[in-house]
Amino acid sequence: MRPIRLIPPVSFLILLLLLAAAAGAVPPTPGVPPVAMETADGGRSVTLTDDLGETVVIEGTPQRIVSLAPSNTEILYAIGLEDRVVAVTDYCDYPPETAGKPTVGGFSTVNIEKVIVMNPDLILAAPANTEEIIDRLRSLGLTVVTLDPQAIEDVLHDIEFLGRVTGNEAEASALVDELRARIDAVVAGTGNLTERPSVAHVIWYDPLWVSGSDTFQDEVITLAGGMNAFGSLEGWSIVSLEEFITTDPDCILVSSGSGMGQEGYDAVYNYIVNEPRLQNLDAVREGRVYVVDADVVSRGGPRIVDALEEVAAILHGETPAPTVPKTTNAPESGGFGLIPIVSALFAVILLWRDR
Repeated sequence: MRPIRLIPPVSFLILLLLLAAAAGAVPPTPGVPPVAMETADGGRSVTLTDDLGETVVIEGTPQRIVSLAPSNTEILYAIGLEDRVVAVTDYCDYPPETAGKPTVGGFSTVNIEKVIVMNPDLILAAPANTEEIIDRLRSLGLTVVTLDPQAIEDVLHDIEFLGRVTGNEAEASALVDELRARIDAVVAGTGNLTERPSVAHVIWYDPLWVSGSDTFQDEVITLAGGMNAFGSLEGWSIVSLEEFITTDPDCILVSSGSGMGQEGYDAVYNYIVNEPRLQNLDAVREGRVYVVDADVVSRGGPRIVDALEEVAAILHGETPAPTVPKTTNAPESGGFGLIPIVSALFAVILLWRDR
């Protein structure tokens, strides 16, 4: 049994960000493709089952879409639906064109009144929006579809799924074909490797949070030709400094940013390369500590393939030696109110007690 201990505020916020990025812990329902039918009046009706197993009927072709998660927004823009997106969350920051869209709050702080004002005919949600908010939106007669990809294949499925829901099947299919070709190209270059470097992906450092199995990061590392140094752990886990030193990974990937809204401050990178007790690690001594964009490697959208290509390039020595990250003015992902934080804290404590 793993002992219960109070999670420090910073690392706890990191956990919340991970939950938001991954958008839930419930595996997606193996998809029955949305069924589009022509109605008696010549219209269009689509019946579907979303990633949480909810059956939804969409009448007509959605023209006013509200996205309640950055990953959903990225998919919408990638398949050419930007003109139909009428509102996004405060943290939908990619592509840059999203800056001109009205916002309806954060992940678990969705302003329902603002959503209603947008008069949406489709709301794309994620589990991090909370069951309470999703149920409330449905009770108001609004059409809500929840996406919850847990792996790269799920992302591809959700892109095609969303294409059928919105009538942009051709654009979605073309995007999936492109992404599959890029994935196949990476795998073709790594599939026959006899030696795979051990790779640690570090999310935070106080305490050390790493990506274990069943995460996007684990899949990216594996497909890119590496071996997750902490693949024996499930999900995102805390490891002791001693365990990290003993593991001595060949390469260390660290998430960008601080997780605390301090713009451009790459706290994890600075800790890894400057902590005296880590100076004897091979990756630190030989300059194999790399910053990866936290949003790119964590969001369940098309850019997860960008992360795969970047990590593959790093592991195969195709990138220049790492340098101290430059500061930027990009906002940190987030958006959690006090009540959801307290609720999530109790959930985490219960989870730790049960392990």
